[in-house]
Amino acid sequence: MNVHECGRLRLQATQKSWAIKAPFHITGYTFTAFDALIVELTDEQGRTGRGEAQGVYYRHDTPATMQVQIEAMRTQIEAGIDRQTLQQLLPAGGARNALDCALWDLDAKRSGKPVWQLAGLDAPRPLRTTYTLGAEEPEAMAAGAKAYAAARAIKLKLTDDGRSAERVLAVREARPDVWLMVDANQGFTRESFARLLPTLVEARVAVVEQPFPIGNEAWLDGLDSPIMIAADESVQDHHDLPSLVGRVGMINIKLDKGGGRTEALAKAAQARELGFELMVGNMSGSSLAMAPAFVLGQSCKVVDLDGPIYLRRDPAPSAIYEHGRIWCDDAIWGGPLAAAA
Repeated sequence: MNVHECGRLRLQATQKSWAIKAPFHITGYTFTAFDALIVELTDEQGRTGRGEAQGVYYRHDTPATMQVQIEAMRTQIEAGIDRQTLQQLLPAGGARNALDCALWDLDAKRSGKPVWQLAGLDAPRPLRTTYTLGAEEPEAMAAGAKAYAAARAIKLKLTDDGRSAERVLAVREARPDVWLMVDANQGFTRESFARLLPTLVEARVAVVEQPFPIGNEAWLDGLDSPIMIAADESVQDHHDLPSLVGRVGMINIKLDKGGGRTEALAKAAQARELGFELMVGNMSGSSLAMAPAFVLGQSCKVVDLDGPIYLRRDPAPSAIYEHGRIWCDDAIWGGPLAAAA
């Protein structure tokens, strides 16, 4: 559907800060809130599409910088744009993601069809999602794993401070039943990862996400790892995929990184052609940020869409988390009818 055919749009972009239940620690960062930009696009018939983006913190892509990008394009946006044109107007990042998701949502409202149907996909089903534990003391992480009583998959954030093995073993002892992965957020060296690897194997870790810093992808060459390696920060959009062939087995697709659902679909298709397994992740946020990724997650091997469980309050309508799975009704985003206020 071409937005130009439907007249002008009214743009509203609003910064939000979602309070979280406790500070969240990863390599090099501590988060005390999850900040977001909410974009709403309303057409001349009063139909509104919505999108939420957090940006990419390690690229200094924030709600404030996203809003500046979008406001600079207000005239072009309000004159009417479609998803294909948007790919040329903004670079990959949170601003394009928020707009792209709002356009998908608006197209669902205009067409009377849910987004999954517009994309030619099967009807969505609940998905097993990881529940993430920030890098804390081993005892605290073990307690957190037990507190996630419903979880069937857990992801551990690790830092290269010499205590990663303790953390992994403590969580595995606390939850011998769960599927387990770890995420270094670029934090390991080749040597520290080699020291940790036997413990990861012992603990039955299934996936190691982004062990090495961006720019050091050559450290993956010749790496003898019996555990699947996933790239996150090393693959921002589809242009980065060819350089990772033979180095990693899985690609983590995040809508904020690539700049929206449109790019994510292209990246997923190319990744499959190159032989990668797919993972869908999130940069935190409310259920409005999870819902577009949830639809993408229907075709992914690993799903990491737990952002709303850390919020003190997830605005309604909200995703449902039960039995270790996530369900996003299309009333949240991407449905043919507007969500209830």
